Amino acid sequence: MTALFAGVVPVFVLIAVGYGLRKSGFLPDAAWRPIERLSIHLLYPGFLIPAIWHADISGGGATAAGAAAVSAVLIIATVTLLVRPMLRLDGPAFTSVFQGVIRWNSFVFLPVIQAVYGPDGLALAAVVIGAMIPVTNILCVIVLVRWGADQREMSALSLARAIVSNPILVACLIGLALNLGGVPRLAGISETLVLLGGAALPLGLIVAGAGLSFAEVARRRVTITGVSVVKLVITPFVMWGLCRLYGGSETAQGIALMCGAAPGAAASYILARQMGGDAPLMAGIVALTTVGSAAGIPILLALFHLG
Repeated sequence: MTALFAGVVPVFVLIAVGYGLRKSGFLPDAAWRPIERLSIHLLYPGFLIPAIWHADISGGGATAAGAAAVSAVLIIATVTLLVRPMLRLDGPAFTSVFQGVIRWNSFVFLPVIQAVYGPDGLALAAVVIGAMIPVTNILCVIVLVRWGADQREMSALSLARAIVSNPILVACLIGLALNLGGVPRLAGISETLVLLGGAALPLGLIVAGAGLSFAEVARRRVTITGVSVVKLVITPFVMWGLCRLYGGSETAQGIALMCGAAPGAAASYILARQMGGDAPLMAGIVALTTVGSAAGIPILLALFHLG
């Protein structure tokens, strides 16, 4: 257990480093956006493709964990839509609450899985990511189109194009195709991907920390705290319970639990800003769930592995 915690702690230290670098002005604000783009479009695919390509995913763990994660998202999304009339929120604020309870940060999720479950766990986690990206993106865009401010209609074709062009999803699909096709390691290419992937996780965590903003947390603490409780307390147990119900292995159950405990996604802020959501509220949700996950993930790991 001490080793598990020792592996998780650096994840949140690097997030704190990123936050400190941004607040200190070590790099100009304009520099962070291209760094984020580099991470998402090049380094993370370089990490995910070989992680899935060379792993053993023949067991039922990946299927159970992926199905549990998608089922949990659909359940929580449905409940959130049903309780909307009881929430004293305008449309844009509701879209940020909705994103906050169903979207999650793979920049934090993957390093935790690597520290706890190693390469085989990473492969299962990548399959979960591939299953969840289309579902969460479709749901969030639909809600933003319906309740976002001054939103024009988005066609099914443009929505499909946005999802298919997601570099994280594309990397997962490429890795899965290479794995299922039995493609052996390719000299030069595999080594290049490993070099790219080695930079993905630490830089991704620093970028995640640099994007944190706590300006709205105090002003809208009730709403943000409520979203954080759903995201960090309820969702992990829902995903874990469903994975167990679906017959997932212990590793698959642990991955489902950590998937549920991952903080809100920084990409949610960008989507809120682009599609008429409440971007400041979204930034506050991402910030508080990130801090909350630093405490919640070790506690959940202890409960799971000592239970």
